Amino acid sequence: MKANRTIRILLIDDHTLFRESLRRLLEAVDAFEIAGDVSSTSDVLNQLSRMQVDMILLDFDLGEKTALDFLAQVHSRNLKVHILLVTAGLNQPDIVRVFELGISGIFLKHSPPEDLVTAIHRVMNGEAWLDPRLMGSMVANITSTSLQKDSSRTLNDRQREVLQGVFEGLSNKEIAAKLDISEPYVKAILQQLFNKTGVRSRSQLVRVALENPTLYGIARG
Repeated sequence: MKANRTIRILLIDDHTLFRESLRRLLEAVDAFEIAGDVSSTSDVLNQLSRMQVDMILLDFDLGEKTALDFLAQVHSRNLKVHILLVTAGLNQPDIVRVFELGISGIFLKHSPPEDLVTAIHRVMNGEAWLDPRLMGSMVANITSTSLQKDSSRTLNDRQREVLQGVFEGLSNKEIAAKLDISEPYVKAILQQLFNKTGVRSRSQLVRVALENPTLYGIARG
């Protein structure tokens, strides 16, 4: 993503006060433009192409229904838009399901506002945003024995450490600092993980790992 590109954002949240506060927060960021804000997903799918939306900030609980049906329709239509869930929390089965449906991350509503700005930029750069407080309960220690059934995808110790960092929601720079290695080395290891799993982005890597909990040692509760 080019630094000077304006990111067009659509807000979907049934709580008017929160939605309006979120709009004011994001409108204050030069790189962002609000394409619209709505309280439900009704008719949004037919408007996406006309609205030229880059990212949707989507609440999971939308009154009488959840966002799952909307996500399924976006997924089935193969619409090219980043979706970041902004929610108070999710249970483990729903976390797995929303990543299966192609979301780019989960942001908790009680997190600092400045973190949301960071999350949007990271998602637009192809990274996944995983709040460590939400995802930590799903991540078990990734052991080599859990990968022996498929030697073509067996991970070495360093690859498991980097994958762990991805699930903790760390950036490449943060993973490098935590492991005391260089950032280019982290990028190289991520590319190895992408090659092993046949994906092209962090969010896809997370989805594959969640869909194969036994293979990758991910606890699903």
